Amino acid sequence: MKLTGVELLRVRMPLVAPFRTSFGTQADRELLLLRAVTAEGEGWGECGAMAGPLYSSEYIDGVEHVLQAFLVPALLAAGDLTAYRVAPLLAKFKGHRMAKAALEMAVLDAELRTRGMSFGAALGSTTDTVPCGVSVGIMDSIPQLLDVVGGYLDAGYLRIKLKIEPGWDVEPVRAVRERFGDDILLQVDANTAYTLSDVPQLQRLDPFGLLLIEQPLEEEDVLGHAELANHLRTPICLDETVVSAASAAAAIRLGACRIVNIKPSRVGGYLEARRVHDVCAAHGIPVWCGGMLETGLGRAANVALASLPGFTLPGDTSASDRFYRTDITEPFVLEAGRLPVPSGPGLGVTPIPGRLAEVTTAKSWLA
Repeated sequence: MKLTGVELLRVRMPLVAPFRTSFGTQADRELLLLRAVTAEGEGWGECGAMAGPLYSSEYIDGVEHVLQAFLVPALLAAGDLTAYRVAPLLAKFKGHRMAKAALEMAVLDAELRTRGMSFGAALGSTTDTVPCGVSVGIMDSIPQLLDVVGGYLDAGYLRIKLKIEPGWDVEPVRAVRERFGDDILLQVDANTAYTLSDVPQLQRLDPFGLLLIEQPLEEEDVLGHAELANHLRTPICLDETVVSAASAAAAIRLGACRIVNIKPSRVGGYLEARRVHDVCAAHGIPVWCGGMLETGLGRAANVALASLPGFTLPGDTSASDRFYRTDITEPFVLEAGRLPVPSGPGLGVTPIPGRLAEVTTAKSWLA
């Protein structure tokens, strides 16, 4: 397969409601999509980077630049190409995992569509549906939070994740437990908002029977997470810290986590995400699939990944209407708390031209 060109599309999609985390509030989602074109067909990729370097050091303008100046030209000059060659060809360029992930995703989609194979089949899917959780942002009040959580439980979501930060942690968790009981699967996500000086406060979460506390400390503080684990009964789950299979293995060996959130964009692509899954499975570490407010393109790929056998916890693979009133693909609809794994070639979904045109703000063509 030879890559003949890549189209970059900037899109802006309004959210159903503002989404607040410890690093800011989003009212819409700005995204970068990629369309990889070959002589045999085309494939789609989606970048998980945000408009600013808040979740990670990458941001959309920077991703677009590195794709234009370095990554896409390297693949255009490579001749015969497969998805498995993408990472080795781009390895000389340090970092930029989200940019590389989007490009690899587009190449993999194009390759699989040509072969008539689905993402799930290529990655090693063992089921045709996946259980779904939902991520609930920081709210203005406890009553508002309870209304929102109740709505998601009524919709059928099997797990609730609460975003937390200092000043919004114990009381929201207590309120959710008191209203909805101990049987609901409940976890929290700090997005690096705490330090080791907050051990006493984080210990106050232990009595609530949480599935996990996600990424309480800074992403580079692996030893800090290992130390924190000695003081908590609640399992620590790493997100931002795990950027590769090697970093996952190191964190597990140091005792820094008992669970791992796998985000393909964060680790450099779906092929590396599968390697992270395999490392965790070999060590008996449960994994689940995180989300970055993806469109139907990224959601399709995430659902396929979440159908691998090591994904034993519900992920942030929510239905399309969790974030968007109108998606750019046919929507993913929750049924009995689960989403179907697309079975068509490649991602199994494609953008609907009219919907994509409505949200596209800029395009560029690299050939």
